[in-house]
Amino acid sequence: MRIVSQRINEYMGQRLGMDHAMIKELRPRYWQQYGTTMRGLLVEFQIDPDDYLAYVHDFSVAELLAPNDELNQVLARLPWRKVIFTNSSKQHAQHVLAALSVEQHFEHVFGIATTGYVGKPHPAAYQFVLKSLGVRAEDCVTLDDHVPNLRAAGELGMVTVLVGSTDRVDGVDFAIARIEGIAKVARQLQGTASSAKLQPPFL
Repeated sequence: MRIVSQRINEYMGQRLGMDHAMIKELRPRYWQQYGTTMRGLLVEFQIDPDDYLAYVHDFSVAELLAPNDELNQVLARLPWRKVIFTNSSKQHAQHVLAALSVEQHFEHVFGIATTGYVGKPHPAAYQFVLKSLGVRAEDCVTLDDHVPNLRAAGELGMVTVLVGSTDRVDGVDFAIARIEGIAKVARQLQGTASSAKLQPPFL
């Protein structure tokens, strides 16, 4: 969401006293070096991560999102167990799921605090989630809109799906324009029963 990016900039300016030039310089570097702006600020400025998350998610998700009936139907038909693993807070993710009216499909929501504020694409974050679920990476498929997150998951053995583009990307298995396109990916995966990697029970 664009509003989250705006509130991150506001946090850096208001809480940390940074000017626009410094914010513009740091944020791309933090994404490249740490995976998230929050991780960079935590390492280099020792911010309070809970204060940061509360600040950047302090807006009404329900005013920006509406129930997604198509996604609801797609998720209901998927024969996989489903979980959320996000670099945001668990509460924010739950608000998004509720606004979309799809929360009933997910058995777990792993927020960034759950993994000790070490998020994607760090392998330790994925490994924590896999261990908590008691599953192998090879038995999972993950969706994300950030290529480095997918490449890290793919290196662990997961099937990877880029959301937001149909362009093929090195290190990513599938690319779909919209999240609802996971239905087509699922059909392709189910049609490749000879490959153990392409039979993921987790989403």
